[in-house]
Amino acid sequence: MKNNVLSFGTPQELEAKRIAEIKALSYLERLERLMAIIKVSYTLKTAKIIRSKK
Repeated sequence: MKNNVLSFGTPQELEAKRIAEIKALSYLERLERLMAIIKVSYTLKTAKIIRSKK
């Protein structure tokens, strides 16, 4: 994967860029991204809250 660069533009332009980027990926790369999102989502869901003692 290449490094991400901040993009500036209207929401429609940014959405079009994102769609084009996703369409350029292979099936395996799309699946890897989906699995990463699922893993992060599960980690956030099951994480315990750590509160600092003040």
